[in-house]
Amino acid sequence: MNNQAKNIAASSLFGHSGMAPQKHHPNPIQQWNHPNPLLSQSQSHPQTQFPGPFQFSDPQNQVFAKAQYSQAHLHSPAALAHPQPQTHPFAHLHSVNTNTANGTSSPATGSAKRATPKPPLRSHNSLNTNQSMPFKATELTPAARQKKQTPEKVAALLPESALYTQLLDFEAQVDAALARRKIDVQEAKLPPHVQKTLRVYVFNTFSNHAKMDAENRKADESWWSLKITGRILEDGMDSVSGTSQGSSPSYPKFSAFFKKITILLDQSLYPNNHVIVWDSARSPTEQDGFEVKRKGNKEFTALIAIEMNYTPDKFMVSSPLSKLLGIEVETRSRIIATLFNYVKSRKLQSPNDPSFFICDPSLQMVFGEEKMDFTMVSQKLSQHLSQPRPIHLEHNIKLSGHSPAVSACYDIQVDVPFPLEKDMSTFLAGFESQKEIEAYDEAICGSLKKIQEHRRRRAFFLSFSQYPAEFIDTLISSESKDLKLVAGDASHNVEKELRSEFFNQPWVEDAVIRYLNRKTAGSDAHGRN
Repeated sequence: MNNQAKNIAASSLFGHSGMAPQKHHPNPIQQWNHPNPLLSQSQSHPQTQFPGPFQFSDPQNQVFAKAQYSQAHLHSPAALAHPQPQTHPFAHLHSVNTNTANGTSSPATGSAKRATPKPPLRSHNSLNTNQSMPFKATELTPAARQKKQTPEKVAALLPESALYTQLLDFEAQVDAALARRKIDVQEAKLPPHVQKTLRVYVFNTFSNHAKMDAENRKADESWWSLKITGRILEDGMDSVSGTSQGSSPSYPKFSAFFKKITILLDQSLYPNNHVIVWDSARSPTEQDGFEVKRKGNKEFTALIAIEMNYTPDKFMVSSPLSKLLGIEVETRSRIIATLFNYVKSRKLQSPNDPSFFICDPSLQMVFGEEKMDFTMVSQKLSQHLSQPRPIHLEHNIKLSGHSPAVSACYDIQVDVPFPLEKDMSTFLAGFESQKEIEAYDEAICGSLKKIQEHRRRRAFFLSFSQYPAEFIDTLISSESKDLKLVAGDASHNVEKELRSEFFNQPWVEDAVIRYLNRKTAGSDAHGRN
């Protein structure tokens, strides 16, 4: 059995470990390690006219505007609020050929994403300050819930609201600082992952051909099943037994460590479905293993290509940089950290300008510069990084001897979540649902709603006290319009009916004839009764 790995360059969904190409070893257990690199690491003035449906004549508008403007400036010394933005144990692989009828893809792997800070304002039932509803005398119901900022008209009447605005600004700063600190804590947990050994088992089972021949069964009824499974080895447990025991429930399932697995069968034996692909992007759940089952009675060699899942992404380092840093596959941050450690250990930092470092002959061969800015390192490194190549394995499908056939196992260094990470994540998630803070936000929004309602009532009675007669006329006109809208007669205009031109229109003659006809018909019906 040939267990040689052709190209080793991948790692786990949860890890930072990589695998470097190695020569073939006769030992059926092959292990790939890499050097362990260092860890890296608009304010407006208050309106001078009372908003609402109360329209005054021009002279009265000027008097009312001056009175309200002077009163507002007496009580509010230019302190206004600033608005703020607000399972099955095995996955049956599928063939890329449409004629394949041996199962579909299965497990899925997720990808870790940087947490996005929440907006500073947490209340969803906040008050809106962008619009002010026109006041009507019949509207004494609570105003629409707005954001937590004090409306500008309220700020003009309450000088104390400036302190509340300052508290809002301070709250926004605290919320932003907490969000940033939460992200920093999540990234700075040391270590975020623990390196473990993932032992991969590749073996196949088959039907008993000897019994089939004895019972005169057809050769087409013979079948074989290729299985790929594995487990995380616990510390101090390096059993090389062919049986694959399940990993601890605290570890991710087997399929979580892979991005894509491709299996190539002998095309001469399976011309229509010799390529089988499992892709984590199309798989719904994580699984404990993979299985390919086919009919057949001839032995052959299956080729397996494994692309391991990296989070964060890892890259293959170019040959010159790999010789310099001793890294073949690693994350970008660890590569940069290792390079900085190289510069520091050899004291290459420029004494005149600490933002630059001197390139020794080895660095000059990599970057082609005699002197480099630290800020340019990431850009220069991109030219020396590429996507890792998949791991290539071979497995001989055996149809004789003991079933299951002797399995080959391969050890791969992967990273798994740190045992305390789940507890820490649960603790950090507690900041998202602070019931006490939410209750205070609701109380603040309720108080602002009441303040806004009192401001509307104050404006109502203030306008009435200053201009009673015109206020009553405007109020009656407004309520009449509302009554017409409610009655569905918004097009009816009484003022037009008071003019003689209204009855000189072409439709009047027809209307009179219809009216007389209806009246005559009504009189006849009344006479019969």
